[in-house]
Amino acid sequence: MPEPTQSPAFTSFEELQACAPLKERKVLIIVENLPVPFDRRVWLEARTLKAAGAVVSVICPTGKGFDKRYEEIEGIHVYRHSLPLDAKGALGYLVEYGAALFWESYLAWKILFKHGFDVIHGCNPPDLIFLVAWQFRLLGRRFVFDHHDINPELYEAKFNKRGFFWKLMVLFERVTFASASVSIATNESYRHIAIERGKMPPDDVFVVRSGPDLTRVKSVDPVESWKNGRDYVVGYVGVMGEQEGIDLLLESVRYLVHVRRRRDIQFVLVGGGPALDDLKNLCADMGLQDYVTFAGRAPDQELFEVLSTSAICVNPDRVNPMNDKSTMNKILEYMAFGKPIVQFDVTEGRFSAGESSLYALSNDIVDFAQKIEDLLDNPDRRAEMGAIGRERVERKFAWPHQISSLISAYLRVLNK
Repeated sequence: MPEPTQSPAFTSFEELQACAPLKERKVLIIVENLPVPFDRRVWLEARTLKAAGAVVSVICPTGKGFDKRYEEIEGIHVYRHSLPLDAKGALGYLVEYGAALFWESYLAWKILFKHGFDVIHGCNPPDLIFLVAWQFRLLGRRFVFDHHDINPELYEAKFNKRGFFWKLMVLFERVTFASASVSIATNESYRHIAIERGKMPPDDVFVVRSGPDLTRVKSVDPVESWKNGRDYVVGYVGVMGEQEGIDLLLESVRYLVHVRRRRDIQFVLVGGGPALDDLKNLCADMGLQDYVTFAGRAPDQELFEVLSTSAICVNPDRVNPMNDKSTMNKILEYMAFGKPIVQFDVTEGRFSAGESSLYALSNDIVDFAQKIEDLLDNPDRRAEMGAIGRERVERKFAWPHQISSLISAYLRVLNK
């Protein structure tokens, strides 16, 4: 499958600023599921486009610590709107998405008259931002689809069924790809979906991985309080949702604590999400509340403390079509901190981590627990795997390696 044509090789914001390939261009980014700059990928994209000379505006929801309806950050215009709830069930999603589309449309028109935009850059989920983009087609504005999640597979992973709403997800995905002039994929699996399922020309699909910014993601001194008096911390960073496999992780913790009698491990889970309260209750029902810390959605300093203090990090995402094809940001963040990883064996997880991770049998909580125990009892192997992960990020996945592909996508859409 041929790769799309690339722009000149840019490897830093300084090179972009010197060349300014997007000078006097204007971009509107719309993201629904996380606030900016908390959404690291979207914020890196926004900063990259700004460094390339573009005027950049962002529409996103409010969130913990990000409640201002408007602010200018590093020269980027950030407009935020409220959402009614963390959706559960069909009615909840209908209310959430309806409210989001109202605010996105209202703010997009406001931004058009105040700052202007040539391109709408829509980040899913959900696959509904084309409804905003359509309002500006007759004005000549182009739509770039930033494909973060494969929503038909995500729906099936959440609800373990297909049916009417799954068919809607398929329809929305198809219309989104048809509406986009260019698509940005987070990995090769997603690029293949855009070409095969989305029927997009290969030259219009660009891979921009969610690589960490190593100038900002840095280790700090370990903080003993996270250990809760124990010898080791096992860290997790991510969304607390139904499809993230945290219930499987808790089953593995129960095996380690109640069967293997390990009293020397504290599990620290950083992140918020709709399943957080249910997971806390499940943890208490298992008698694990003393061994598991739910830190919630944390600022960078606390996040960096947890990762720096962790002996190993885990990714308990279930093996299913969604997780098999998705690159999880947490994996690359663990690698950036030089931490060895335990995860279930999924295609993109293995592609990212390589030999910096151990891979448990599919959804096998005992094998997952045993691999955690094996790594904790082998400090030399932990150090070796952590070094491999850090080197892979520096050489292949860090954000500077993604800059040229993002700029290529924009040159493509602006010159079509």
